Amino acid sequence: MSEEKKIGGRAFGRELNVQEFIDEQVAAIREQVGDGKVLLALSGGVDSSVVAALLIKAIGERLYCVHVNHGLLRKGEPEQVIEVFQKNLGANLTYVDATDRFLDKLAGVAAPETKRKIIGEEFIRLFEEEAAKFTDVKFLAQGTIWPDILESEKGVKAHHNVGGLPEKFGFELVEPVKYLFKDEVRAVGEALGLPKDMVWRQPFPGPGLGVRCTGAITRDRLEAVRESDAILREEFAKAGLEGKIWQYFTVVPDIRTTGVVDGQRTELWPVIIRAIDSVDAMSAVAPRLDWDLLDTLTRRITTEVKGVSRVLYDLSPKPSATIEWE
Repeated sequence: MSEEKKIGGRAFGRELNVQEFIDEQVAAIREQVGDGKVLLALSGGVDSSVVAALLIKAIGERLYCVHVNHGLLRKGEPEQVIEVFQKNLGANLTYVDATDRFLDKLAGVAAPETKRKIIGEEFIRLFEEEAAKFTDVKFLAQGTIWPDILESEKGVKAHHNVGGLPEKFGFELVEPVKYLFKDEVRAVGEALGLPKDMVWRQPFPGPGLGVRCTGAITRDRLEAVRESDAILREEFAKAGLEGKIWQYFTVVPDIRTTGVVDGQRTELWPVIIRAIDSVDAMSAVAPRLDWDLLDTLTRRITTEVKGVSRVLYDLSPKPSATIEWE
């Protein structure tokens, strides 16, 4: 059996033995890293959280976590990450507010793949800077999973955590969950004792809201994405759908539609609600939502989110659509 099949799960045609996987990865990390130090981009999402837990188990305080607020996070997310990881789990965590840096780089850029590349490259540059603040950090951990690799290899979309780093940056990658599907990563997280709300947190793309504010990102439209997403999550929780629907979010495209507000003609943005059910992110279907819930969401979003006059629900499955709009 090859090393890939040994550490993989369904990606290589077998069911994952979770405890065996953890033991193997802890041993593999220790062998790869030795007495070295590791830098991790800790978004607080499922993948990076599980990687962090594996590394803490393997090398303890020699893991240095950096949480970057690139201005593309969900409402309240930076505060939550600091609370969970720094205060509750005692991780070595550095918080970096790089909002202006990222949004300035993205100004006027409309092409989805170009945006992804800018965000990925800026992450690399930033972590090179952060690594320089630590002594002898030679390793960079990433939460790459199997669907990321497949989509990048097939040209569906680029993932910022696929393809390795330029040699000039001097990092060696540590990617302990790269042969797992999302549900397998969650199972590992549960076995490692991570909090339930962390393990079952919705998937969130590396480029964040940058791929949900389609076209060229503007700060006002980005805020409309952030606020409408917060309303969506709040109302889904009230309706008892939290943890029952695999992923849900809003998209604000770079188009304006005619509307009427206070008796006056307007040209404002639409908000698109995207909800999908999936197991491994390779296929997905849109669930049937209660009409009253959709009505409540429409009313709240059109009255509470500045610049919005229309709400739509995306029924597209994967395939033919991808989960994210960009």
